[in-house]
Amino acid sequence: MFRSNRIRLKSLAVICRSLGTMLDAGVGVRKAFVLAAKKTGDPRAQEGLSVVRDAVKSGDDISSAMRKQGDRFPELMVDLIEVGERTGAMPDVLASLSRHYESTIRLQKEFRSKMAWPVINFVASVFIVAFLILILGIIGDTDMLGWGLLGPAGAFKFLTTIFGTLFIGFITYKIIRRGVAGRRMLDPVLLQIPVLGSCLRAFAIARFSWVFALTQKAGMSIEPSIESSLKATSNGAFTAQKSQIWGRISAGEEFTAAITQSGLFPEDYIEMVDVAEQSGTVPEALDRLSPQFEEEARRKLNLLASSIAWVTWAIVAMLIIFVIFSIMMKYIGMLEEFGRGVSLPVLHANGLI
Repeated sequence: MFRSNRIRLKSLAVICRSLGTMLDAGVGVRKAFVLAAKKTGDPRAQEGLSVVRDAVKSGDDISSAMRKQGDRFPELMVDLIEVGERTGAMPDVLASLSRHYESTIRLQKEFRSKMAWPVINFVASVFIVAFLILILGIIGDTDMLGWGLLGPAGAFKFLTTIFGTLFIGFITYKIIRRGVAGRRMLDPVLLQIPVLGSCLRAFAIARFSWVFALTQKAGMSIEPSIESSLKATSNGAFTAQKSQIWGRISAGEEFTAAITQSGLFPEDYIEMVDVAEQSGTVPEALDRLSPQFEEEARRKLNLLASSIAWVTWAIVAMLIIFVIFSIMMKYIGMLEEFGRGVSLPVLHANGLI
């Protein structure tokens, strides 16, 4: 159900860069796809490009051939290649896609490197607690933590509860994100979460600006340009605004007013777009704004990673403190019971009671 046939980002970056360079140099489409397939070692990419090459040979469009392969090629890539086919700006579109995927790869590496150590510590702490449950249950057959968990069975139950809950949460998130309706329900909620919301918003605005500038420079009409730009955000809160934004523009409102009423764009962004609209340079302005918001998104992603790391450390610390206090209080209770049990006979023997 969750098996994906999608091509890796690294392979997509190589494919887009190679195709863009060759098409710009005048190499034929079918020949370009053959050569691009040889440059990547990804079997899924090679198979996908071969299918596209054969489809183009039969008279199909590149975007149509890609779309028929399900999720092998990302929706963003297929949509923008369709834009390139419509407008004749295929080399520019592919070069822009290549830079986008290379930037995404760098961001993923940075985020994973920052998250690696906190995750390792969290997993280690969970296994340490499970080991304590195992040992304490074997040695004293006593529930020192007060969780009703003893020995091997208790340790196994603890591990399955922790990791099972995380796994179920992850799967639930993936299921919701797979559908358009799910994204439109979930993403507005995520945008309200401190740090995470600002990070997601910055990425969405960077993508919107990039694709709108790209499609407008390529000569696409305004309605499909807005639709492609909102879809490129991969954010349900933004894609849900397509009808409203276009409805306002078609009713005679300016572009700035239309996106302002969506409530998704920050005030400084609106001000800069307004100035650009008055001078007739919206595509150029958004082309400049996209890298700025991408850099802002990068900073917010680093802040998000640091925040998650601190939360993880806090969870680990609280777990360790709870275990220590639970064991300490259990021992204090045992000592008190032992003291009461010994003191009564002693006092009676000495004639004190």
